[in-house]
Amino acid sequence: MDFHLRVMTSADIPAGMRLKEIAGWNQTRGDWKRFLRASPAGCFVAESEGRVVGTAATIAYEGRFAWIGMVLVDPAARGQGVGTKLLEKTIEYLDGCGIPSMKLDATPQGKPLYEKLGFVSEYEIERWHLRRAPAPNAVPEANPVELEEVLQLDRDIFGADRAVLLRSVAQDAPEFTLQTHSEGRLAGYAFGRKGSRADHLGPWVAQDEISARSIFDEFLRRSCQPMVFVDGMRPNPWVIGLVRDHGFEYARPLTRMVRGRNDFPGRPELQCAVLGPEFG
Repeated sequence: MDFHLRVMTSADIPAGMRLKEIAGWNQTRGDWKRFLRASPAGCFVAESEGRVVGTAATIAYEGRFAWIGMVLVDPAARGQGVGTKLLEKTIEYLDGCGIPSMKLDATPQGKPLYEKLGFVSEYEIERWHLRRAPAPNAVPEANPVELEEVLQLDRDIFGADRAVLLRSVAQDAPEFTLQTHSEGRLAGYAFGRKGSRADHLGPWVAQDEISARSIFDEFLRRSCQPMVFVDGMRPNPWVIGLVRDHGFEYARPLTRMVRGRNDFPGRPELQCAVLGPEFG
């Protein structure tokens, strides 16, 4: 199959959504727009005979590291090198930007390809999901959150400033933006997104198990969708027990991988759940 790569534009979002739907992923048009706003020259499509058959997107965090996500290939175009070429394009682009480190969350199917391209494993993540009846007493209101305090701590926890991205998430779903304090200090926080298939909790951060549970309980009280996703961090000591206690079922593994220096690993032991495999 003949195909060529080019920069993705907003006109390609419907094509990206088509591939996302085929894959059964949870992203929305708003998520594609976040990538295009953050990295207008760093998102790519593979096109064959005028049809988009693959996508890949990047987002850089403070020049410390970049994320690669939304690597999607039309099933009819698989086995033709589309995914490999898209990944090579993103690496070439990020290298040209002088980004010293690249990260992604790999499925078991994609991991061998990423290893061939120089990525190594950092730690494991697990997708958990909850199926339930729609919550009749969901609370849609949003409580005031000291967002600047949260964003300042998140830079240390995540390893880089992602304030623009988190502000966008909070604006779209303010009722899922939560924080808790203990002895006068910020002890935990969370954001959430309303996906096409499920409400998605993340990032979810806590300094202790009590704070982690408090935020988790409140998020589930506010969520009204019959499906909830949590991408739990295996280095965290509390998350697996908490999701099991609430009836979540294990869905699939992911491996966080890094290429290049890992000078800013953040604090994964305090992250209960990530923002999402596409964003980190």
